[in-house]
Amino acid sequence: MAAPATKNASGACVIPGGFTVLSLKFHTNSSAQHQLCVKEHRVRAEKSEHRPTDRTLFILNVPPYCSQSILKDLFSQFGPVQTVELSEKPGAPEEKHPDLSPHFKPPNKQCFKVAYVVFKHPSGVAAAKAHPYDSPLVVSSREKPLHTGVRKWIHEYRRSFVKTETLQQAVDDFMSRFDKSKDEEAERQKKEAEQQQEDEDGWTKVTKGGKGAKSRPHSEAADQRTVQKEHKKKKRKELLNFYSWQHRNTQKEHIAELRRKFEEDKQRIALLRAQRKFRPY
Repeated sequence: MAAPATKNASGACVIPGGFTVLSLKFHTNSSAQHQLCVKEHRVRAEKSEHRPTDRTLFILNVPPYCSQSILKDLFSQFGPVQTVELSEKPGAPEEKHPDLSPHFKPPNKQCFKVAYVVFKHPSGVAAAKAHPYDSPLVVSSREKPLHTGVRKWIHEYRRSFVKTETLQQAVDDFMSRFDKSKDEEAERQKKEAEQQQEDEDGWTKVTKGGKGAKSRPHSEAADQRTVQKEHKKKKRKELLNFYSWQHRNTQKEHIAELRRKFEEDKQRIALLRAQRKFRPY
């Protein structure tokens, strides 16, 4: 049986594991409440500059309708919030893909998540942990209403469209960066080709080529690796030749065995004929 929750002097509800339970309401007139479990984020194995141990609040049981902006508004009452991170499960920060366009994002999975709220000051974490359970946090208010139902679907549908001007600007920026990189690559290859040409004394300067180009090894380690590679290739060839010789030798022994049995059968037939016991028909 789990240990019961306790309340401290400030009225905060603390459960086993060091978590503080915060009550959450969708709006002020809601009779149902939701519970958030918060705790100071302290993980020794995880080293991240984005989650400082003294200013990060770890939150469990975040409902699907709570976005990053909503969490930032909710916890701003405890202190200035620097960043808010939502994740499907606790662990290291999810890797972002810079190659993906910000205008086409994959749909978010609708499920209960975990959150990491980073305050600008350590006092924000202490204030959130000391918040009384009897004072619930309100998600939707008159000043900042949260869309639900059909209004929410219409709002999300309208936000899914990308303006033509914004998309065209993103395409132009990408193409300009691509053309610039191609020009830089062509200039670099041109310089390398000029360096490979002979100078006035007839000497050829050999330099390291670009990506995919093969250059001659000039170090002792590189020469040693080349010799080892040739030695392995020679041993592999000898091994293949040995297997070929072994296969031929096995075939010769098999043929010799068949010939020996054939001679024994001939002698047996001749002995039966001599004894007049051989009747082939």
